[in-house]
Amino acid sequence: MRIGIFTDTYPPYINGVSTSIVMLQRALEKKGHEVFIVTVNADTMSYKYENEDKVIRIPGIPIGIFDYRLTGIYPLRAIEKIRKWNLDVIHSHTEFGVGTFARIIAKQFDIPIVHTYHTMYEDYVHYITKGYFNGTSKKIVEYLTKFYCDKTATELIVPTKKTYDLFKQKYHVERNIHIIPTGIEVERFYIENYKKEKTDALKKSLGFDKEDFIILFVGRMGKEKSVDFLIEMQKDIYKKNPNAKMLMIGDGPYLENFKKLTSKLKLDNAIKFLGKIPWDDIPKYYALADTFVTASKTETQGLTVIEAMAASIPVVAIEDESFSSVIVDDLNGRIFKNKRQYKTFIEELIQDPAKRLKMGKQARISAETHSSKYFAEQVLDVYKKALGEEGLQPKPQTFLGRLKAQIKKGLPWKTK
Repeated sequence: MRIGIFTDTYPPYINGVSTSIVMLQRALEKKGHEVFIVTVNADTMSYKYENEDKVIRIPGIPIGIFDYRLTGIYPLRAIEKIRKWNLDVIHSHTEFGVGTFARIIAKQFDIPIVHTYHTMYEDYVHYITKGYFNGTSKKIVEYLTKFYCDKTATELIVPTKKTYDLFKQKYHVERNIHIIPTGIEVERFYIENYKKEKTDALKKSLGFDKEDFIILFVGRMGKEKSVDFLIEMQKDIYKKNPNAKMLMIGDGPYLENFKKLTSKLKLDNAIKFLGKIPWDDIPKYYALADTFVTASKTETQGLTVIEAMAASIPVVAIEDESFSSVIVDDLNGRIFKNKRQYKTFIEELIQDPAKRLKMGKQARISAETHSSKYFAEQVLDVYKKALGEEGLQPKPQTFLGRLKAQIKKGLPWKTK
């Protein structure tokens, strides 16, 4: 199958979406499929072609939200190359910019389009509105989301039931919605990949003692991630357990605010911020952690939670539907509802290493169900559904495809 993936984010830009796309790309290629990428050129205002023209980077302009760039919806110089790809199916991972281009190409070349919805946009409008007209903006977001996901997609994929319920109960989307949790290359995070001596050396280089209990958070440093909650809770935990240290990995618009809050609470010795870390280096930081924490309620799934579990780390997460399909409370992690429970669960893991080890083993087992191989198989099933009964027959825009279609219908052949 020849698959075109259209996305606004792709390495070297790293976030949950780009990571999941690379994982899907590799898994599909291992199964013998050809994958082509259309994405944004984050470096310059020019076109760039990579991997023997299997990757097209379209010029985009910064829009002031994280590192995102917005492309034109019909970049002419890319169209001829995409036509030559002779795609069987298009898989879009964004609603705007490159996503709009994907829908135009799908219609122009009569290619079925599968769309994956990654982002709960209503939780992010404050970055644009700065607190003004939030209600109106959310209505606009709802309208655009329904249009892109319901009116223009052949099949729709969402990662969790939380997102499924958003579309069915709030947006009243009628088309097929496939719940497919995003997979990861779980083997990248296996604890046995990292020797204890190297992990201890890394801890030392970061200023931690060998015996320190490391509480890890990996994610964007944004207001919606509730990182301030984790910082405030660390004050009481550190006071009672001086060896409990927090490691924050990630960049974002609120990074400096969180650093200032840390200093204000006099926690500079208890919390360390590393900022952005190269994607290939992330697993070794999971290897040195004792638990992973998150208080974010804006996730569509939370891939970092699965990464942590693959690294045999018990997760302490806030009660939210995004995590309920992965974390079984008191088996492979803990689900907290309030501040008291959060502190209790962290202290429980500090004081009971045997339980922490047992929960970590269960976390590893749970993460295996989110392997990239299994994920790719589920996505392929959706591609086949989008292609319909014709399956992988030549598409109507080709000469052979039109000829077969006319013969099947018993109609005289037409060249136009």
